Amino acid sequence: MATTTALRARNADFWARAAPGWIAHADHHDDWSRPLGAPALDRLSIGPRERVLDAGCGCGGTTADLARAVGAAGYAVGVDLSEEMVAAARRRHPGVEFVAGDLETMKVVRGAPFDAAYSCMALMLPADPVAVLTTVMNSLHPGGRLAATVFREQSTVPWLPAAVLGAAAHVGALPPLPVGDEPGPFALADPARTRKALTAAGFDTIAIEPRDVVLETPDDPDAVTSWLIGIGPAGAAYREAPPEAQAAARSGAARLLSRFRTPGVGYRLPTGIWLITAECA
Repeated sequence: MATTTALRARNADFWARAAPGWIAHADHHDDWSRPLGAPALDRLSIGPRERVLDAGCGCGGTTADLARAVGAAGYAVGVDLSEEMVAAARRRHPGVEFVAGDLETMKVVRGAPFDAAYSCMALMLPADPVAVLTTVMNSLHPGGRLAATVFREQSTVPWLPAAVLGAAAHVGALPPLPVGDEPGPFALADPARTRKALTAAGFDTIAIEPRDVVLETPDDPDAVTSWLIGIGPAGAAYREAPPEAQAAARSGAARLLSRFRTPGVGYRLPTGIWLITAECA
């Protein structure tokens, strides 16, 4: 397995190349992926006047939701490794606070301490989850609460490999696939690893609960496949491919995703996630 330093460098390169896809599909992603973060938002029950951290905010949609929940008297800030996505978040959500930076090395987030921390499908992506969770812990009030979601095992997210495999044959080389516990969609699929990381960071009152959610989209194969390819590991290669290869990639993904489609109705993408909750000691 690569060293943490090497994994961080690989992550930085990956997200620099992936950012344009996330930015291009930010509106669709906010709408169609909302069920992925809903269990954590519900569990936090954010109220007016609270101070909330969004760890791994991407293009800012979740931070904007948190900002609305806390109101003018509260404070919400989103943090993300990608400077490009943070810049997009600021354009999309003026008046909401965003910080570009690496939670692995930040130690404490500007604006701390916070009452709560939220993370939607991001904690499995850093090279050192313990370092990220330690920064989050250091940024919370004593007794502050964390709620986050991550993917369960790959078999519970069947649409994700379908989108990647359907596109891969038609575009250029993809980035290296994660090995073992390396950063990737399923790096925290084992709840024992997640619990160990939370404990090492100093959290207690830890709970890790399975949730089954469904992402629902319109019946628009071109838009849906473009979104799933664009935010996935094939995204950079897809954007660099000629138009005819892009069209073939969408068609390939659509074929493999057809089992999740009801013509005239839309797609229903079943997804297994873990709802992670903990408190700052």
